[in-house]
Amino acid sequence: MSRAEGKPALRTPALTTSSDSFLLHGEPFRIISGAMHYFRIHPDLWADRLRKARLMGLNTVETYVPWNLHQPDPDSPLVLDGLLDLPRYLSLARAEGLHVLLRPGPYICAEWDGGGLPSWLTTDPDIRLRTSDPRFTDALDRYLDILLPPLLPHMAANGGPVIAVQVENEYGAYGDDTAYLKHVHNALRSRGVEELLFTCDQAGSAHHLAAGSLPGVLSTGTFGGRIEESLRKLREHQPEGPLMCSEFWIGWFDHWGEEHHVRDGADAAADLDRLLGAGASVNIYMFHGGTNFGFTNGANHDQCYAPIVTSYDYDAALTESGDPGPKYHAFREVIARHAPVPDEPAPAPSPKLSGITVELDHRAPLLPWATAHSPSAGRTEDPLTMEELGQRSGYVLYRSAFPEPGDGLLHFAGGVGDRAQVFVDGAPVGVLERERHDETLPLRVPRAGATLEVLVENMGGVNYGPRIGAPKGLLGPVTFNGTALHGWDIHRLPLTDLATVPFTPAGETAHATVPAFHHGTFDVDTPADTFLSLPGWTKGQAWVNGFHLGRYWNRGPQRTLYVPAPVLRPGTNELVLLELNATTTARAHFTDTPDLGPVKP
Repeated sequence: MSRAEGKPALRTPALTTSSDSFLLHGEPFRIISGAMHYFRIHPDLWADRLRKARLMGLNTVETYVPWNLHQPDPDSPLVLDGLLDLPRYLSLARAEGLHVLLRPGPYICAEWDGGGLPSWLTTDPDIRLRTSDPRFTDALDRYLDILLPPLLPHMAANGGPVIAVQVENEYGAYGDDTAYLKHVHNALRSRGVEELLFTCDQAGSAHHLAAGSLPGVLSTGTFGGRIEESLRKLREHQPEGPLMCSEFWIGWFDHWGEEHHVRDGADAAADLDRLLGAGASVNIYMFHGGTNFGFTNGANHDQCYAPIVTSYDYDAALTESGDPGPKYHAFREVIARHAPVPDEPAPAPSPKLSGITVELDHRAPLLPWATAHSPSAGRTEDPLTMEELGQRSGYVLYRSAFPEPGDGLLHFAGGVGDRAQVFVDGAPVGVLERERHDETLPLRVPRAGATLEVLVENMGGVNYGPRIGAPKGLLGPVTFNGTALHGWDIHRLPLTDLATVPFTPAGETAHATVPAFHHGTFDVDTPADTFLSLPGWTKGQAWVNGFHLGRYWNRGPQRTLYVPAPVLRPGTNELVLLELNATTTARAHFTDTPDLGPVKP
């Protein structure tokens, strides 16, 4: 473990605690914060969202830090550009007069791919994640060695906005390795973090609070209701110090195939009033949810695998497109009863584009392109998982051949991770899904030597519980009528660069029945936020001007994809869809109204 040496003694942090409250530079202070993850918001919109946080009455914003994106490879330099330019985000917060609660993990949950843990780390089947296992702590130390130096100038001790830093994240719901928590604590301190440190755990469980706490570190709770009971349990656990709800849940997230979750605004506002009336500090989760752009969504796995949708709207105070929702105005009124609120008008909704129809009149079949242009793993005797291929997200195409014809059962030992489309001689013959525990597909092989192709989609890494790091791709041997299929050509499809896709006019084949890229152009006079609507399309990915909006699926609940204004440009713009199944249309539409699906209170 590398440690900073010769450090001066710890200075008094900007934020300290008394027997029942916070002090900022020695003066009484109540944290009124809102969660807003920089990596879920287009960077050109950060300043707008921060301004709206201040205008609602927040004095602080909170953000996680996703290890998997900042260090995508174990030996790669720290990624700090675009959506990941955390120093710029912190500078903008300071310019807006906001403090920051920083939650660097290493585990963040956040309904984020793998809970923020990098796949190159979780691939090791023997590693004990989030413990004092040296394989985990050594990797964490190397990460903090590169993460913290560019962040230290933004700590309050150096005049920056960061007034507190979290140690791990809801650890009591996962484990009880106190030595590991101490390691994270010491790793932060030894690398120059002088600000107040805190833990957060679910306040409804005394066990979680106890297992996730450290002596001398402030304990905070996470809860969405039962305010008096939750604060009482937090006080029983921690007899002195400020009471703080570090995640006040005002909405929820959605999985594909279920209804859209909302929480009544008046109910949430009443609970916020109870929290502030009790003298507690609060971090509203979420103030602004944003979007799981690209392949960044997580998944849950209890009885079955359940991937999370592209939108992270969360029924938050600010909508996915940054407009004040009903909770924004209700919360502003509540906050004004307990703290100063800026004497400025509440922000108005942003303009939206609508009424644009795109003809996707060029097409390129996916499987031939994958064979010709995608990175190849060469020929292997048996299929490899995505992790063994060194691929974090996207798709993998597996190709083999049947030794003999006939009817029978194609069996995938261990199932698939997470969704597999199966083709015989280029014709689709079936789909297997992890969430249904599918392992077997009946099919007819027309001839000896017929080609088997299996296109496997990573639908998002599990972000909570013991299945973090569950492998993707084909998870074991493949047999046909009990005979193992050997000799696999494997092509990786991370889809980070579509420049080599050979689009040609679609003509009469515009309505594809096999996976294909579809391309069209549309004109914009003045860029503004909009929403991509895809009636008649089934499942796939969408890009606008090369910006990866994320996944669409007619399973719902989400029916539109948010398109941030900065993604668009005056004049001609490009839309690319990767449609994995059949489509009944060659058109897409842009609308001014989001559709996140039927509501589940």
